[in-house]
Amino acid sequence: MTADALLPLLKSTFGFDAFRGRQADVVARVMARAHTLAVMPTGAGKSLTYQLPAVALDGCVIVVSPLIALMHDQLRGARAAGIRAASLTSADADHAETRQAYRDGQLDLLYVAPERATGEGFRALLDARAPALFAIDEAHCVSEWGHDFRPDYRLLRPLLDAFPDVPRLALTATADRHTREDILVQLGIPADGLVLAGFDRPNIRYRVSPRVSPAKQLADFIAANPGPGIVYCPTRDGTERMAERLAAATGRPVAAYHAGLDPDRRARVQHDFVASEDGIVTATVAFGMGIDKPDVRFVAHAGLPKSIESYYQETGRAGRDGDPAEALMLWGADDFARARMRLSELPEARVASERARLNALAALVETVECRRALLLRHFGEHPPERCGNCDNCLDPPQQIDATVLAQKLLSAVYRTGQSYGAGHVEAVLTGRRDDRIAQRGHDSLSVFGIVEGEEVRLIKPLVRTLIAREALATTEHGGLMFGPAARAMMKGEVAVLMAQPPARRTQRGQGMTRADRAAANPVGDPLFDALRAMRRELAAEAGVPPYVIFHDAALRAMTSERPRTRAELAAIPGVGAKKLEAWGDAFLEVIGRY
Repeated sequence: MTADALLPLLKSTFGFDAFRGRQADVVARVMARAHTLAVMPTGAGKSLTYQLPAVALDGCVIVVSPLIALMHDQLRGARAAGIRAASLTSADADHAETRQAYRDGQLDLLYVAPERATGEGFRALLDARAPALFAIDEAHCVSEWGHDFRPDYRLLRPLLDAFPDVPRLALTATADRHTREDILVQLGIPADGLVLAGFDRPNIRYRVSPRVSPAKQLADFIAANPGPGIVYCPTRDGTERMAERLAAATGRPVAAYHAGLDPDRRARVQHDFVASEDGIVTATVAFGMGIDKPDVRFVAHAGLPKSIESYYQETGRAGRDGDPAEALMLWGADDFARARMRLSELPEARVASERARLNALAALVETVECRRALLLRHFGEHPPERCGNCDNCLDPPQQIDATVLAQKLLSAVYRTGQSYGAGHVEAVLTGRRDDRIAQRGHDSLSVFGIVEGEEVRLIKPLVRTLIAREALATTEHGGLMFGPAARAMMKGEVAVLMAQPPARRTQRGQGMTRADRAAANPVGDPLFDALRAMRRELAAEAGVPPYVIFHDAALRAMTSERPRTRAELAAIPGVGAKKLEAWGDAFLEVIGRY
């Protein structure tokens, strides 16, 4: 059966008239029983590539997924579309009923974690009735080169090989070339089974800024971006402090989430956020991978993420519905200093690859070119020079040659003994006399007072730049010392180019435009607000998040088209037969009032 032959089923189940992007190619391979690795950006509809075959194929699709929350989110959405779905997790109390439903052929989809999938009991269940398809979600977890390696994923291969006639579909949004090659090998997928849909998320606007006053910077950012959002913080304590400050500054509901909270509180925070239309969570990276919430309008990082891959995946939690979204990263020199110190704690075999990842992050935060282009090139793509939707494209920074100033700064670090912090080195360079400088004789050094005028305000950003580029490192007490790239800069063998810091802070590019916000979320339109209110009421009755009923895009289409009959409502994208039957009349009644 071809992908085109499934279009009527696509419409009746999910309410869509056509496939998006490479969905049709992936579905066609699945229906041809071919092993496949699909690399598709978050929001491109990966889950549809196994949920639609689950309805079309004779048998049950086994979905291996790493997190219970993610499985249950997808489970709710599948059931709302009329798909017979279940999960076998530690949070489910109906294991016996689910296993019997599988044996009786009453399931289209069964979600399991890799730990359970590789157990003898689950293997016995599959021996009783072979599955129609293995779908391995978050497949980058199988690779040691991936950013979120899970050893249990390595144990899946024997299970897959035990059913050689069952097609296998691996899915990920985040895998560079090396990781893709490893996934193919580890899961036994031929090289020609790779379907690469691209990594671009054009609806996300990327912004990167030095961290100056993080709570205020984030509060200003949130004020410019209504709707649900996630703020990632480096530490557990940081999430709680930031939640208090942002709640006070913005008046929005803000909750902290981290692995140190008791399970009930974590579950409550996650539940409230998933159901919210304007809630904010300040979280460690423990939060988010299991959230299938399509209407997150922004993701902010209060510190440096672990890698480009982590950054891409975490920012990808914004705008999964395709509407405009924002991603902000705040970074400081201390982020790189700590990250480089952690390299010494790693096994020798991993140091080179982790240093390369850190250098890639440094290039992202330091670039004056298009950030999206740099991000996409990291994943092996060849994007245009400018995207028109990142801070550097919207408000291009001027690039300056700071080579001479870098040599002065490095010389001051060297002559003061490579043990003093940035503040002391700056005081020496600018000729600021104080007792500490006098006591150490640093006012008699040749570098004392050699920086003046416009160069003075470049010292702090230049310190960040040199730490990011490994010309400077920090001692355990916070002092500055030479890094491996310092001597080449001192000798003038490499130029030091950096972005010209703005003369004063500006609000340009702080958030989406009014038109963007209206397109994504037209709050204030009486009909749209009434439809949202009905959605909230129905969601509460059904015990599901509002977006499971209908996405905002469907409500906007209802507001614009104002359908009067079930047939007209069925023409709205996202309105499948099951949802039309369950909730169509309620929405038609609301529309009828307007």
